[in-house]
Amino acid sequence: MTSGMNFWDTSVWSLMWELAILLIGMLVGNMIRRTIPFMRRSLIPSAVIGGFLVLLASTLYEKWTGQPLFQKITMETLTYHGLGLGFIALALKTSEKHEGKKAQKDIFNTGISVVASYLLQGLVGLGITLGLSYVLGNWPASGLLLPMGYGQGPGQAYNWGHVYETATTYPPFQNGASFGLTVAAVGFIASSIGGVYYLNNMKRKGLIKKFQGNAEEAEDLSAEMITQKGEIPLAESLDKLTVQFAFVFLTYMLAYVLMYVLSLGLDSLGGFFGATVKPLIWGFNFLIGSFLAIALKGVLKGLRKANIVHRQYLNNFMLDRIAGFMFDLMVVASISAIDLSAFSHKEFVIPLTAICVVGTFITYWQCDFICKRLFKGYADESFLALYGMLTSTASVGVILLREIDPLFETPAASNLIYQQTWAIVFGFPMLLLMGVAPLSLSMSWVTMAVLLVLNILINILLFREQLFRRKRPGM
Repeated sequence: MTSGMNFWDTSVWSLMWELAILLIGMLVGNMIRRTIPFMRRSLIPSAVIGGFLVLLASTLYEKWTGQPLFQKITMETLTYHGLGLGFIALALKTSEKHEGKKAQKDIFNTGISVVASYLLQGLVGLGITLGLSYVLGNWPASGLLLPMGYGQGPGQAYNWGHVYETATTYPPFQNGASFGLTVAAVGFIASSIGGVYYLNNMKRKGLIKKFQGNAEEAEDLSAEMITQKGEIPLAESLDKLTVQFAFVFLTYMLAYVLMYVLSLGLDSLGGFFGATVKPLIWGFNFLIGSFLAIALKGVLKGLRKANIVHRQYLNNFMLDRIAGFMFDLMVVASISAIDLSAFSHKEFVIPLTAICVVGTFITYWQCDFICKRLFKGYADESFLALYGMLTSTASVGVILLREIDPLFETPAASNLIYQQTWAIVFGFPMLLLMGVAPLSLSMSWVTMAVLLVLNILINILLFREQLFRRKRPGM
């Protein structure tokens, strides 16, 4: 009895071809960066170069043959899962650094900074499209897709665009999902241009020299950097790298089970919860996975203290490599999946261009302003991590960060992981407003006013120490 599958069938090889295309794109991108002086001086990450090479190849291939080079859904799936798996690998690392009150304050400030950016992007985006609606007749609330596309990435941009498409209490936003995805796609371009511009500014000022040796030094590894005393051997009946992958995927599947159970409850509630909160939960797969990774790490630590488990199974060096691979793969896949189809609708060109251009500049300025004042000692690292995340995805922030902090020696990367709790707590009111603004034109204006108030309040909280610091005697 046969399964009806032949090894030469296209379906057997399609995923392998798609992965090979992405990996070859990264290799070619890395070769271009290392061999072309201009590209090497530009400091553009190899994964970003590879992503745009694959996007160009895919566009040309489709024009010549009429067939896609790869399935876009595969690229979107790799983007979605790569973020979750990469952050779980980072969260599983054992570290005694960056603990204490200052670390907790920086994590809190990072979360508030993220919310401040969402609110400013929402205020600017909604203000632009509301104003243009009186001149061009475009959909007034479409500007709220700016923080979803830039701050939350393609998943949330598509979800909310689709929600707006199917709205029944207000004229539906035709092609809203395409609009949202285009905002997210432009965000990837904005993160690359803005990040590279910042890196080159650092280089011109001579600030990047102190980081140039890190990558090379990382290659000169001691045995202690690869494995610690008490860890499992590098190779026995089960390879040590296999064990790391097993823990990463085990954690991710536990996250899936938790999200699935939560979704069942939300489906029973229906309405707002099923339409908005459920997509939000699945969009935060990396956050839930990170929390479960921290919990699993705590369980393993407790089992060792109780002498139930006698060896250390998690290895920081290999978990870093897994995270690096996942982030590289995610970046090249996400750029390859860029879809600018919304620009084919003439009524979208002006609103899209306006909110994306203004959104890019305002996000760059805000991140620069915040990081220089709140993250002393690693302001540049914090900027690259935050700007990359707030214009595209967290993995792009990590990719940009690695250009000057390849060993994650500063708290910038860990801040991105642990800030999510505060971002959700303080950002939840904005998610409610996402469902209120489309109800009517007047409710869009009410949303605008509430966003303005929230912007003021969140910035008071963010700069609380500077605003309320007691003056010293004699000052």
